[in-house]
Amino acid sequence: MIENILALLKKHSYGIRFQKMTQKLNISPKEKPLLRRKLKQLEYTGLIFRMGGKYYLHRGTDVIKGKLVSVVKDYAFVKPEHRDLGDIFIPPGKSGEAVLGDEVELAYSYDRKKGKPEGRVIRVVKRAKETLIGVYRKERGRAFFFPFDSPSREGLPLKPATEQGLEDGVIIELDRSRNQLVKVLGKPDDPGVDLEVITRKYGLPTSFSPDALREAEGTRAEVSSDERKGRMDFRDWLSVTIDGEDARDFDDAVSVEVLEKGTFLLGVHIADVSFYVMQDSPLDREAYTRGTSVYFPDLTLPMLPEKLSNQICSLRPGEEKMTVSVVLEIDRDGEVVKRKFYRSMIATKARLTYKNVYKMFLGDQKVKRKYSYLVQDLMKMRELASILRKSRIESGSLDFEMSEPELVYKSGVLDAVVPFKPNEAHWLIEEFMLAANEAVADFLSGFTIPVLYRVHPPPAKKDVERFREMLDYFGLSLSSQYPVKPKDIQSLLEQIKGRPDEKFITLEMLKSLQLAVYSPENTGHFGLGKEYYTHFTSPIRRYPDLIVHRILKGVLEGSEASYASLTSQAEHCSQRERNAGEAEKDLLEWRIYRILKNRLGEEFSGFIVDISKSGLVIELDNYFVSGVMLYNDMKEDYYLKRDDKMISGRRTGKKYHLGEKLKVIIVSVNPETRKMLLHQA
Repeated sequence: MIENILALLKKHSYGIRFQKMTQKLNISPKEKPLLRRKLKQLEYTGLIFRMGGKYYLHRGTDVIKGKLVSVVKDYAFVKPEHRDLGDIFIPPGKSGEAVLGDEVELAYSYDRKKGKPEGRVIRVVKRAKETLIGVYRKERGRAFFFPFDSPSREGLPLKPATEQGLEDGVIIELDRSRNQLVKVLGKPDDPGVDLEVITRKYGLPTSFSPDALREAEGTRAEVSSDERKGRMDFRDWLSVTIDGEDARDFDDAVSVEVLEKGTFLLGVHIADVSFYVMQDSPLDREAYTRGTSVYFPDLTLPMLPEKLSNQICSLRPGEEKMTVSVVLEIDRDGEVVKRKFYRSMIATKARLTYKNVYKMFLGDQKVKRKYSYLVQDLMKMRELASILRKSRIESGSLDFEMSEPELVYKSGVLDAVVPFKPNEAHWLIEEFMLAANEAVADFLSGFTIPVLYRVHPPPAKKDVERFREMLDYFGLSLSSQYPVKPKDIQSLLEQIKGRPDEKFITLEMLKSLQLAVYSPENTGHFGLGKEYYTHFTSPIRRYPDLIVHRILKGVLEGSEASYASLTSQAEHCSQRERNAGEAEKDLLEWRIYRILKNRLGEEFSGFIVDISKSGLVIELDNYFVSGVMLYNDMKEDYYLKRDDKMISGRRTGKKYHLGEKLKVIIVSVNPETRKMLLHQA
C-alpha cells in the first residue's frame, strides 16, 4: 500500500485529499482505517506532510529497499538494493525497530550540506534474525528490552509475562515475532557471558556438524608412498614456522638460502589443506559457511575441526607434512627474478615465536645459544625481509605502523590493556607472505581461468575531497590529482610523523580508504601498491586461500579449473571476513570498557575524534575506545559548534578542535553498550 500511496502523491504534486485518495486507490470502507495508519506512518518518517486538508510528498524524497549493514553507536547505514547510491546514513532515532542485517524500506533524500543520502526506516521487510540479544531494563515501572544490534536508543516494551522473575540489567535473548523470552544469558560481568553474547550476536558457529566431525576423525595423518608421488621433497630444507606464543594452527613455514651469485632463494611452504578437504565434502561445506577462523582472547572458533587445523594440517616441527610451495629467487633490489610453484612435502626444523626471533635480532645470547643451528639462516631471512620491505615501500605500498590493543590477564583475570605494535620478526613473515601471495596472483592471472583476487579499490573521490578539506584545516595538503596515488598518502604519513595530532590524522586517512575485498575481477590492491594480489598463505584459517590452492594445484596438475564462477564465493567470503572482524573488535572493546569501569574518577589523556551535537567524543590514549564529554558538563562556558571541526565558548572564546589533546576523568562506563561519560580534568 505504501508504494501505491507514494506513486499517487508523485502524480498529484499539488496535494490530494483523503477522500480523493481512497477513490484513486480503490480503498474500501473497511480498508480506510489501514490507509489512515499508513499515512500517519509516512508522516512520522517525514516522507509526506499534511496541510490544508491535503497530503503532499516532500520534494527530493524517495523510497528504496536495502539492507541495514552497519550499526555504529546510535546511528546506522543501509546498503540500497539495485542502486549505485552508496550507503545511506540513518541518523539517531530514525532506524525504528530495524537491527543489523534486516532488509528494510526507507525514505531518503540528500543532505544539502553534506551532499550525501540520509534516510529514515519506514518498515522492516525481512528480519535477519528471529531472536535478538540485549539488556532487560525496568524504567518507570515498565519493562523494556534494549537489543545490542539496534542503533535505536528506545527500548522495546515487553509483555508482563516475559519479565516475570527477571533482574534489572540482565542480558536476555528475545523472540522478535512473539516478543517472548528465549533465554537468560546472565549478568554482563558474569564469566563467559560477553563471549556468548558476541557469538550469538554475530551468528558464529561454536560447534561442527556431526558429518564434518566424522569426516575429520576419519582423516589419516599418514601419507602413503603413492600420495607422495609428484611432490617436490623439501624435507631437507631448513624451514621454520614463526608465530605468536599461543598459536596452534601453523599454516606457513619459510626457508631462505643465499645462492652463489648473491641472490636469495626464498621458500614459502603452505599447508596443503586441499589435500585433506575435498571440494563439496561435509568439511568443505562447513569451512565455506564459516569462511574464516575467529580469534578471541580466550577462545578460537576454527574454520576446520582441531584434528585438521591443529594437528594433521598444522606444520608442527619434525613432522612430515603435505604442502604447496612457492620458491622465489630474489635479487638484492628485492625483485623476483625467477619463480616456481610446487606440490611439496616438508618437515619443519623448529617452531619459533615472534618474541624469540626478535630477541635474537636484538642480540639476546641466551636465545641465540638455544637456536644456534638456526641463527645463520634467520639472519639471512632478516636481510631479505629488510630488502623486500624497503623495495615495497619505495614502490608505493602504504605502511601505517598503527598500534593495536592487547589484553593482559593475570591468573586468568582480565587486568589491563596495552598497545601492541608489530616488531621486526612480524615484518619478516609479513614480507615473505606478501611476496608469495603476489607471485601466485601474478602467475594465475596468465591463465584463462577464474581466479579469486584480493582487491583494494582506490579511495572514492568524495572521500578524498572530505579528507583534503580536513587536512586543509590542519595546514596540510594532499596531491590535488585524482585518483590519489599511494605515494601521495605515503608522503603525507611522513609529514605528520611526531605531530601531537598524528594518530587523529592517520585515523581520518584510514576512514577515507575503502575496504579490501575478494573479487573474481582483478582491479589491483591500492594499499599494497600491487597490480596482482591474492590470499594464498593461510588455508587453515581462511576459505579464500583454500579456493586459491585448488586453482593453483589444478594449473600445476594440468587439470580443469575447479570453479566455473567465483562471484558468489567472493561476496560470501568478504562478508564472513567483515563479520568475524567486527565480532573480534566488539568483544575486545567490551572488555576494555570493563577495565575502565574499575577506574572511575581516574585521570586519562586523550584526543578529540569527533564533535557531535551533544558533546566532544574523546578517544583515550592507549585504550583504543572513546567516551563523550557533554557540553552541559563543561560548566566554564556555553559552547557553540562553529563547524564540524571546532567549538568555541560564547563568553571566553576558548576553542576545542579535532585532534586536540586533553586530560579527562572517567565519570561512568557501561561496558555492554560501549558508552563512557567523561569530564575535563
